[in-house]
Amino acid sequence: MDVGLQDHPSYITNLHNDSLYLIFEKLDMKVDQDSFGLTCHRFLDIQNSSSKCLELGYNGSSFMLDKLLKRFRKLESLSLKGCTYVFNSGLSRLQTCGSKLHTLYLVRVCLKNTGLSYIASGCPLLSVISICSCVITDKGLKILSESCKYLKDVELLPIECDSITDSGIQSLNQNCRQLRTLIIGCCPGIAGVGFQGCSPTLSCLIATNCALSSTGIADILSGGGLEYLNFGSVKCIGANGLAAIGLGFAANLKVLDLIHCSFVTDEVVLSISKGCPLLQEWNLSYCDKIGTSGWYPIGLYCSNLEIIHVNECYSFQNEALIALGNGCKRLSVIHMKNCPRIVSTEKDLIITQREGRKIIESEVSMIIPRWVYAIWP
Repeated sequence: MDVGLQDHPSYITNLHNDSLYLIFEKLDMKVDQDSFGLTCHRFLDIQNSSSKCLELGYNGSSFMLDKLLKRFRKLESLSLKGCTYVFNSGLSRLQTCGSKLHTLYLVRVCLKNTGLSYIASGCPLLSVISICSCVITDKGLKILSESCKYLKDVELLPIECDSITDSGIQSLNQNCRQLRTLIIGCCPGIAGVGFQGCSPTLSCLIATNCALSSTGIADILSGGGLEYLNFGSVKCIGANGLAAIGLGFAANLKVLDLIHCSFVTDEVVLSISKGCPLLQEWNLSYCDKIGTSGWYPIGLYCSNLEIIHVNECYSFQNEALIALGNGCKRLSVIHMKNCPRIVSTEKDLIITQREGRKIIESEVSMIIPRWVYAIWP
């Protein structure tokens, strides 16, 4: 008598789920994984529960997220982008389904401290989190940082600009000693003193539109590990506070973005030029307090400089351009837009000094080298 395939002991559907998971993990091609899932509902369940990444789009809701988290049980990365119908209650499922989660993006989600407490209790392995256009406070940061101690890359762009202060930053720095990248923006309550005693692992910091103080900047630099620093459009900084960048603690700095920093003076440029020997890229666009003589220290001390931005710098003139070209032997790109005191003949001379060197008459809004961080999905 013929035995049907359904009774054959080697038929694949008779395999235990653990064996099916092992088979699925060996499928490298997406087309093979999709074919596996199309075989039957059981195989589709194996495929779903094996998926490690999930992105919920703009129409996502708490109900939809709850259903998906039940299906995708091995998630390592979750992106909720523009999910305005995902509320705190929708994040409660992470308490039971977030144990493997490493990366979480929350953009325009109805997030409050309650939601952060769900994330904190259910996602102990979280290393990357981005919280943008959400309601988040110092209390929420404290809750998150006390449980998610492995956080490495953190982006905080709150919807209420005064909701995060130095107190919240202090909680983050004290509890997350592996912190590598921190992005904060539009937070006038952050003066920088929350960074006192920060971890030496902090290598990348973006603090734009914050009201940093001289003491705060010294605390930001105290870890000694910064390689990328962005102080774009800082406000209310003390006299010559930025000069602290060149006093020793930022000796490893490779990229410095000071766009729209009206507190950059000749003294600041001199201090940074002398104290940051590894500097490779420097944005000084719109720094209108730099005088005519302020550009010369760059050519004298910045021997590793490869890229400089001098857009809308009206004190930048022919002599300064020559000083940079002669002194910075590795200089390959000069972003120079609306610098009326530069004549075309000097541009041509500087370009011909080094093979491949170019002058670009365009503006880069933010310097983000590829090696800095991977905070965005």
